[in-house]
Amino acid sequence: MTENLLDNVQINFDSGALWTMNIVLAFVMFGIALEISVKDFKQLWQGPKPVLVGVLSQFLLLPALTFALVCIMEPYPSIALGMFMVAACPGGNISNYITHLSGGNAALSVCLTAIATLLAIIMTPFNLQFWGSLYEPTSKLLASVNIEPLEMVKLVALLLGLPLVLGMLVNRWKPILALKMAKVFKIASLLFFVFLVFLALFKNREIFMDYILYVFWIVLLHNILAFATGFSISKIFLLDDKNVKSITIETGIQNSGLGLLLIFTFFDGLGGMALLAAFWGIWHIVSGLLLASYWSIKPVEDKKLV
Repeated sequence: MTENLLDNVQINFDSGALWTMNIVLAFVMFGIALEISVKDFKQLWQGPKPVLVGVLSQFLLLPALTFALVCIMEPYPSIALGMFMVAACPGGNISNYITHLSGGNAALSVCLTAIATLLAIIMTPFNLQFWGSLYEPTSKLLASVNIEPLEMVKLVALLLGLPLVLGMLVNRWKPILALKMAKVFKIASLLFFVFLVFLALFKNREIFMDYILYVFWIVLLHNILAFATGFSISKIFLLDDKNVKSITIETGIQNSGLGLLLIFTFFDGLGGMALLAAFWGIWHIVSGLLLASYWSIKPVEDKKLV
């Protein structure tokens, strides 16, 4: 197994399936937005500290610490770029649900989801380009692909920003209908999206099986780092237990589905990136549910994530 092999592998995913994934991700975001209202943003002004800590953890600390982890581990360049992509994405689609299960601050989780979604339009392309350019092996990959950051901004705005606005408008004008629709949209679209990810992995199962052990340990360590980042910064700022849980989960559950779409769209399904993002999308559900189950029976002070 040579270093260049995985970096040169292209994950096979046809344009029809890619467009379907685009639409489904937009519906996932729309389903989440149906439960978001303007008043959720008011928490930013009423109690800005937890929200600002959450944004700091997700968009500044996690990408920076991911860069440090990459420098220490020195993974294949395409894997490293996948790590930067995942770290640059906003919180994952199931973070609100997992926060609720863990006994965290659900209102803060929803507020962070809304704010992170808006910030991601700019911050996701910026963080990927910035941190990817600082690490020489991934800098070469970025140069070879020569992506236009503005084009990535447009796609992220279309996939996240537009569904968020539309969902919030339905919530405002038809709140009862929005509540009923949200239950169907969130579950059905998320399940279908997970199905598409599994389909992509199945079509490329030989590549996946060749590198599963290599990718597994990297995703595991990266995910632990993400949870530990949210947990530690929340404790440093002396937030209460519920807010600690929310920020830990928002930082550890990343929207790898968005990352996967960007990888297929701008990087032609670059092997290491796609495998890293796809496996993260599976693993963070498992790790998030395990953490939520543990927290549901234990007080947060009793746990050490680092």
